[in-house]
Amino acid sequence: MATIVTRNPHTGGELAAYETMDADGVETACARAESAARAWAEVPVANRVALLRALGTLLTERRERYAALITAEMGKPITEALGEIDKCALSCALVADRAPEWLADEVVDTPAQRSWVAYRPLGVVVAVMPWNFPFWQVIRFACAALVAGNAGLLKHSPNVTGCALALEAVIDDAAAACGAPAHLLQALVVAEDAVPQVITALVDDDRIAAATLTGSERAGAAVGAAAGAALKKVVLELGGSDPFVVLDDADLDAAADAAIRSRFGNSGQSCIAAKRWIVQETVADAFVDRVLTRLDRLVAGDPADPTTTIGPMARSDLRYAVHEQVVATVAEGATLITGGVLPQGPGCHYPPTLLDHVSTGMTAARMETFGPVACVIRVRDDEEAVAAANATAYGLGASVWSQSDRGLAVGQRIRSGALFVNAVVASDARMPFGGIGRSGHGRELGAIGVREFTNVRTVWVGDGAGLPVIAE
Repeated sequence: MATIVTRNPHTGGELAAYETMDADGVETACARAESAARAWAEVPVANRVALLRALGTLLTERRERYAALITAEMGKPITEALGEIDKCALSCALVADRAPEWLADEVVDTPAQRSWVAYRPLGVVVAVMPWNFPFWQVIRFACAALVAGNAGLLKHSPNVTGCALALEAVIDDAAAACGAPAHLLQALVVAEDAVPQVITALVDDDRIAAATLTGSERAGAAVGAAAGAALKKVVLELGGSDPFVVLDDADLDAAADAAIRSRFGNSGQSCIAAKRWIVQETVADAFVDRVLTRLDRLVAGDPADPTTTIGPMARSDLRYAVHEQVVATVAEGATLITGGVLPQGPGCHYPPTLLDHVSTGMTAARMETFGPVACVIRVRDDEEAVAAANATAYGLGASVWSQSDRGLAVGQRIRSGALFVNAVVASDARMPFGGIGRSGHGRELGAIGVREFTNVRTVWVGDGAGLPVIAE
C-alpha cells in the first residue's frame, strides 16, 4: 500500500509517514458518513450548535498542539499558526450563536393558510481543501456543513495529512462530548495519483449530495466538471490576484503597513493576499520607500521561533514556481527592487520580493503569484487604477486606500467578491466569502455560506379549497 510522507519545509526533514486508504477504506468512510448524516439531520439546529461550541472549546484547549502541527507541516510562523487556531475557535462560537437564526424557517405571506421557506440538510458533502490554512479552511467549511445538518468527507492536501487527521479526531471528540453522532467528518488519506479518480467517483456516488473545493483553478475545473456531470451542487473558492489600490490621498503609512501584512503574511501563500499594488504615480515613490523600510523589518527563519515573521514556503515545487514567475516578469521589463534570488541550503525559503514598474500584461500581474512576491503597477489617475484592477480573470477580493469618498467610489467599480476600503481583505464568519470569474462561485461563511449546503425548500399548506394557481 502506498504511503504519504510529510516533510518540514524549514529543514526538508521527514515528519511522518501515513498509510493511504484503499478502495475498501474509502467505501467504509462513505458508508459511515451517510449513516452519520441521516442521524444528524434529525437533530434540531438548536442542538447542533452544541457541537460547534464543544469544538471551539477543544480547539482553544489544544491550540499550542495544533499550532505546532501547522508550523511543522506547512511552515507557517508559530505566532500566525496560533492566530489561525484562535480564529477557528472564534468562528465556531460565532456560527453557533447565529445559526439558529440563519437556518430558521422564513414565513412568507401568500394566499396559503401557511407558507414558509425551510433550510434542510443535503446529506454528505465532499470537501477538497488546501494546505495554506490547514485548520481554518476546513473549520470554515465544517462549521457551515455540520450546523446545517450534513456530514463531510475531507480530502486534504497530502503535505498536511497530520492536520487532516487531527481535525477528524477533534470533531469526533467534540461529538462525543455533546452526544452527536460519530464520523461526522472523516479524512480521506488517498495516494496523490489516485485523487482525481477517487474524487470523481465520490461526486458521482448517489450517497454524496454536494462538493466544495478551495484550491487551484485546475482542481476546481476538475471537481466542477465532475459535479456538473453528476448534477450535484458545488462551491468553488479558487485563485486570486487581488488588487491593492493606493490613491494619491491615501494615508501612505497605514497603506504600507497593510500592504506588507496582506502580501507577506503566511509567506504570501494566501488567495486573498494583496498581490498587485496599484499605486498612483504621484505617491508611488513615497509608497515604495515606506514598503522597503517595512520589508527590512521582516525576520526570516525557523517558523517555530516566535521572533520569525516570515517562514518558508510550504513545498519546494511551489517555491520554484514563484521564482520562475519573478524571473519571467523581470525579463518582460519589470524592475527587481529586492529579493528574487533562490536561496541555497535546505528547506523551502524564498526572500520577500518586490517588483516595480510592472504592467498588467506581465507574468506577475497576469498570473496568481502564490508566495512572498509583490508587484507595483503605477497608474496616472482613478480611471487607470480601475482599469488596472480589472485587468485580470480573477475576482476574489479588492482593497482600496483613500482618505476621501474616492476610495469607495473606485472600489465599487472593481470586479470582486469582496471589497475592503482602508482595510486588508480578510474572511470573517459573519460575512459571506467567495469570488467571481476564475476565482470561483458560491459562497462560504455567513448566512449564505451556511445555506449553501441546504435544500432551500418551499412549504405551502393550503386549505384544500382549490386556490388559484399563478401559471409559470
